[in-house]
Amino acid sequence: MPEAPDVPPRTLPTIANLGVETRTFAPSEAFRGQANIFPAQAAELRAAAASDPVAFWEQQAARLDWHTPWQTAHTWAPASPVLNDSGEPQFDADGNPVLSIPRAEWFAGGTLNVAVNCVDRHVTAGLGDRIALHFEGEPGDRESITYQQLQDRVSQAANALTALGITQGDRVVVYLPVIPETIVITLAIARIGAIHSLVFGGFSAEALKFRVEDTGAKLLVTSDGQYRRGTAVPVKQNADEAVSGTNNIEHVLVVRRTGEATPDIPWTAGRDVWWHEVVDTAPTHHDPEYFDAETPLFIIYTSGTTGKPKGVVHTTGGYLTQTSWSHWALFDAKPETDVYWCTADLAWVTAHTYVLYGPFSNAMTSVIYEGTPNTPTTERHFEIIERYGVTTYYTAPTLIRTFMTWFPQGVPVRHNLARIRLLATVGESINPEAWVWFHREIGGGCAPIVDTWWQSESGSAIVAPLPGVTTLKPGSATFAIPGVTVRIVDEAGVEVPHGSGGYIVIEGTWPSMSRTVWGNPERYRDSYWAQYWKQGYFFAGDGAKYDDDGYIWLLGRVDDVINVSGHRLSTIEIESALVSHPEVGEAAVVGVSDPTTGQAIAAFIVPSRAISEADRASDDTWRALTDELAALLRSHVATEIGPIAKPRDIVVVPDVPKTRSGKIMRRLLVDISEGRALGDDTSLQDDTVPGRILSIVDGGR
Repeated sequence: MPEAPDVPPRTLPTIANLGVETRTFAPSEAFRGQANIFPAQAAELRAAAASDPVAFWEQQAARLDWHTPWQTAHTWAPASPVLNDSGEPQFDADGNPVLSIPRAEWFAGGTLNVAVNCVDRHVTAGLGDRIALHFEGEPGDRESITYQQLQDRVSQAANALTALGITQGDRVVVYLPVIPETIVITLAIARIGAIHSLVFGGFSAEALKFRVEDTGAKLLVTSDGQYRRGTAVPVKQNADEAVSGTNNIEHVLVVRRTGEATPDIPWTAGRDVWWHEVVDTAPTHHDPEYFDAETPLFIIYTSGTTGKPKGVVHTTGGYLTQTSWSHWALFDAKPETDVYWCTADLAWVTAHTYVLYGPFSNAMTSVIYEGTPNTPTTERHFEIIERYGVTTYYTAPTLIRTFMTWFPQGVPVRHNLARIRLLATVGESINPEAWVWFHREIGGGCAPIVDTWWQSESGSAIVAPLPGVTTLKPGSATFAIPGVTVRIVDEAGVEVPHGSGGYIVIEGTWPSMSRTVWGNPERYRDSYWAQYWKQGYFFAGDGAKYDDDGYIWLLGRVDDVINVSGHRLSTIEIESALVSHPEVGEAAVVGVSDPTTGQAIAAFIVPSRAISEADRASDDTWRALTDELAALLRSHVATEIGPIAKPRDIVVVPDVPKTRSGKIMRRLLVDISEGRALGDDTSLQDDTVPGRILSIVDGGR
């Protein structure tokens, strides 16, 4: 094939490396001694995975139950220039080569059933009486479900889906809160070879409508209502709006969750059906079918902060292989004794991988909680940890920072968290001071913290420590997992030296990677593979740096990088510097327009100590408090990471806007700072926060 001429890539200037962290935490001898992967084994494992990653992933695939062995372990056709009839590369109007659509396959020809691997095989192995799931509802209702009961319920739901006309390849959109029915229906959809797309229950009717129409779903599963911050909120009307107009919906399956608390539920006869009438009455026996490893399993939509959301497609065999093994390895899963709690909403990819498929494939006992962390009290999570004896707690850095503001003196001693043996984080980079607080207050100063970096597109964790092996640095996700190669590169795709920042890429393919964007393979190619097609690197838009020891530090989305007088600064590093000050409980940093420097830094600060209503009410007192704190923090940032990173604006706020998945919605803070109408906020955990911040910025209290 003739080589395409060099085409300059779009400009991605290097990100400055600002912060330095020297504290280290090695795993204890006690933890090393019982770890699923121990140091001597890890070195051998990494060497084998590096020399032959396909063989390594074949070994991990063998952990699953396959109905038919795979015929081809892996094939990969990378993006490459498309040739014309003369054998020469074709170019688009901008002079860039036209690239082929990349295509990866893992374990093709092998057949399996995901639900059988997550439920049935454990019952067959004699584990039917093991608790699969502890559920706690926001109002306080509780239920514990064994693997035998879960198998019965999933079988009932699979029979009901078939009775409603759902067959292999059909799409089902699930718009439910964090309740057992959400898990049951998701596993049932997988069991019959259909494709699920879960939607956060707080999304608007418009957001749901887009997903219903984009997937071409035949069935929508929703509830009459759901509990949010102590209130029963009707949901069915949103669902009805979403299925109005032109779509392929044949039925709406409705779970009765709030009942009389949300009366006057709209109903369309012939289309709408109650869960308790069609699922709970269905037979508890279902004969599963088995599907090729490349059969689509689910579509998950990226947040869509710019442009319309992308429906990322994950398939069956490769996804379950890496999901199951990474859960076992990274969370040191001990199914006989562990009680595992991942706090993510079930609609986020975190929960797909590390609530649904990873833990259940490993026969774990898990906890799910329907509500918010401060309903009815800020101690709700600690109560749940104590009640169920949680041993592994996986949550978002934003919640940890919130805990720091709620409990500046530490977790109340009345809560026994002694069974916690492993902690983990996901969603955003964790600030070093939040890491240390988490380790000390929740982990008792001894539980290792598995800080995971991954994305909807990667399907499972890509960078994370092995808890019995890796010496940890607060704030660093450490190293790529075995079987995956990660690099930090500059705009030309050249790996940066230690001590430098750039753009984090994944080399080649891995089993849990997304295969395409639903209905738009060109967007998949252009979004993830076009930037570094020559090198064969996958790039999803995150910045990162190596420290001097080669540890990887995530710096957030490239879109969140602030350009101050030509210096590209990571919001994460500035936030970490701010949070390291004892007066700061949480911080969110954004770039705002500035006529002199192009962009300036605006910092929204949640104090670590409470501010009284009297102080808020007095303009003079408030101004003195904020001016004093602003001067203090500017000096602190200048000392910690340099004068260039000093915020121009420092705004003291009661909270920062966060999604239910734990991400700070920085774009809303930019809208507020620049006086624009707020963008979409339907995924917010608390939709009152932007209004309260706006009131403060406008001079109110």
